Amino acid sequence: MGWQNSDPSTDFRAGGFLSLENLIYFARNYPDSFHRLLHKVEGKTAEWEYPFAAGGVNISYMLVQMLDLQSGKMSTKVGVHFIQLLEDDEAAFDNLFCVAFQVLDAQWLARQASYMEFNEVLKSTRVQLEKELTMGCISSVQELPSFRMLKR
Repeated sequence: MGWQNSDPSTDFRAGGFLSLENLIYFARNYPDSFHRLLHKVEGKTAEWEYPFAAGGVNISYMLVQMLDLQSGKMSTKVGVHFIQLLEDDEAAFDNLFCVAFQVLDAQWLARQASYMEFNEVLKSTRVQLEKELTMGCISSVQELPSFRMLKR
């Protein structure tokens, strides 16, 4: 799965238990997409791919930062809008994680990125998600344009 050593618990530093829950949710709720990404079924793979599990941990951490969830202030437009989505759907964060993973992989393949470009791809994933989340007509994660990439 792309753990960095034989003890996966050490990989959860940035994303904590939340990132493990996100990975499990992804595997259970979108198994086709999860397995396609895990096994790199689509696209031309790079010689040095991003480690799948560690990538998931980084995505969870990026989402918490992007949505300003740690501060509790919700001072960003995207954070405020996301809280509105969360009020109607308690799985909104988990679903956003799945969308983010799919977007990251699509951008990775489109750029033919290398392992050293992971942070750049993660940043561009964040930018795309911020744009989609702040579109005026979005009332659920399932309405995000990128959501259509997920397969159950």
